[in-house]
Formats: sequence, C-alpha cells, structure tokens
Amino acid sequence: MHFELTGEQRALQDVGRRLAERTIRPVMAAHPADKSLPKEAMLNIFEVFANQGLTAPRLPVEAGGSGMKMFDYGLVFEQLPPVVANSLISHEVTVTRIRAESEEDQWGRVLPDLIAGRKICCTATTEPDTGSDPRGIRTKLREEGDELVISGRKMWITNGTLSDVVVVTGSLGTDTNGRNLLQRVLVERAVTPYESREIEVFGFRQGHTAELLFDDCRVPRRNALGQRGDVARLLTTTWNGNRPLLGLMAVHLAQQALDKAVEYAGVRRQFGRLIGSTQLVQQNLADIATAVETSRLLCYKALAAVDQGGRTNGLSAMAKRYATTSCLAAINLAMGVHGAMGVSVELGLEQLYRDARMLPIPDGTNEILALIVGRELTGLDAFRA
Repeated sequence: MHFELTGEQRALQDVGRRLAERTIRPVMAAHPADKSLPKEAMLNIFEVFANQGLTAPRLPVEAGGSGMKMFDYGLVFEQLPPVVANSLISHEVTVTRIRAESEEDQWGRVLPDLIAGRKICCTATTEPDTGSDPRGIRTKLREEGDELVISGRKMWITNGTLSDVVVVTGSLGTDTNGRNLLQRVLVERAVTPYESREIEVFGFRQGHTAELLFDDCRVPRRNALGQRGDVARLLTTTWNGNRPLLGLMAVHLAQQALDKAVEYAGVRRQFGRLIGSTQLVQQNLADIATAVETSRLLCYKALAAVDQGGRTNGLSAMAKRYATTSCLAAINLAMGVHGAMGVSVELGLEQLYRDARMLPIPDGTNEILALIVGRELTGLDAFRA
C-alpha cells in the first residue's frame, strides 16, 4: 500500500492545475459570476478538455478515448473548477454510456464530435416526480413504424441547455410483473428539436441546470440504446465512478476554504494577538484540514477500487456521502474563522459554500447513499419491501 503519488501522477495534477489557471478560470472571469457561461465559452473549454483526453477518459484508446485509469482521471479532475468539472462529468459519462450501449453505426455518427469537444451532450433521467428511483420514470416512449416517439419532462439536467445530444431514459410500458420497462434513446437536437429551459439554482451559477421538454419528439427506432430493461445496471456502473469524482469536487472547494482560513489566521489580530495563535482557531483549522485529507483519501480509494474491478457500490457511495458532508462542514468552519468577512461576497467563501451545497444531490442523495452503504453491510435492502 502506497500513499505517495508517483511522479507521473503528480504531473497529472499539474496538468489539471495549469488547465484551470491558464485556460478555464480566465474564461470564467470574463463572464458574470452569477450567469450561465455562454455556449461559445463552454465550447472553448471543451476543446481544451478534448486536447487533454478528458472528454472520453473512460473509453479505451481503440474506441477513441484516452483510456485513463479512474484514479488518474480523479487526480486531474480534482484540480478543475467544480462548476466546469460538473459539466465535464455530465458530458464524458454520457459519452461512456453511448459507447457502451450502441453499435458502430450509432456511436460512429455522434461520438467523434463529442470526443473532439465540438458538441456537448448530457443524460436526462431525473423527472419532476422521479429522482433516486429511475423505475418511477413517467416519460413515455411509444413505437410508431420505424420511429420512437418521446413525450415527457426531465428536470435538473446538467448541460441541458448546452446539449447537442441527449440520452433520454423513458418507459415503453410495463413487463409481465408490472415493472417499468425502461429504454434509453439517443436524441440529436439538430435532427429532433426539443425544448430546454435554464433553472436558477443556489450554487454553480455559471453552470447549466435545465428542464427539458419532449413533446412527441420523433427519433429513428435505431436510436434506441442497449437492451430494454437494462438501464439500471449501466447507471449503477457509471455512478460508481461518478460518486467519488463528485466527492473530489467538494474536496477542491474545501481545500480553497482551508487555504483562505490559514492565510487569514496568520494576519488577523484580535485582543492584541494573531487569531491563529488561539486554541479555538487552531482547533477549527485542524478540523478543516482533517476533513479535506480524509475526504480526499476516501475518494482516491474508491476510484482505485473501480480500477481494480469488482463491486464498489458501497465504497463509492460512502466516498461521496462523506466528502460532500464533511467538506461542506469544513467550509462553514472556514467562514467562522473569518468572522464577518466570511459571509462577504468579496471574499468568495459564500460561493464555495453555495457550490458545495449543490453536491450532495446528483447521482444519489446522501440519504440514498447511506442506504446503499447499509445494504452492502447487512445484505438487506431498505429501499423497498
């Protein structure tokens, strides 16, 4: 067991830092902090991602991807501004799903532009009344000749308004046991237009969270992906990689908060002394640093376990749940170290807090993740009777 990164792995971290500082943050700074980045700006960023192999890191080289290990991908991913990293993960995991569920005549038509960053994609599963349990999906699919017709609404879709391609999960009805028969369908906006509306949210204000409306949208029947009823399996497989990555987004934010708190504690004076010399402030700094370090290590362990194969449902759920909870608390502590400055917009800690608060929700809420961990420990399913 080795806890030190290799030279190559540290180089990957440096790649991520350079991408963030030299390319991504200047683009973000050139636009309002409380408005979604325009698509042109996002395409510029995605071109950079493509040049570094980040638009298809989970695909092997022979499939057009970069064939990165999930652990190595996580080292780069952690360095990226989370609002942009959130867009990237929505895109690249959709690329992964398209490649896994389609034949060459399907993926050969859409993947080259997505991998090159010329187009942006997303997955649309969540609905107004359906979140953690995709088997409750109400978006309808019906077969008419050589076409599939999609009718329904999708909510909270990252990249929804940016998307040129979306993978929609819908229901073809029920099987003989009355269970929802789910099917995923690839929809190209240029061929099958669909409506999208930006949703204003608490954090990730430069990001793109959307509602999508499919009103009898017709796609060729050949756009159906995978096998009917096999949606949950692929979702779970990809979620196991996503969850520790989302945890690392929380680590990124908490690390920034820690850096600000340590710096402030070394210059701010109260009662004739530096606040960093007081016991309570040192305790808070220790707690923040511990949250950052333990969250990072747990997420790294989960990603390494994904690389090794085998079942990682519990560990991945644990990593995301622990990191998002602990790092949000750490940012709150850092705000306290700063006193009144901690709640100022000028300092930026409030933005870190708002962004971190977004992370417990996607790819399984923390409540659902707790049940996944519990199921792995006991072998008993608490989701349903």
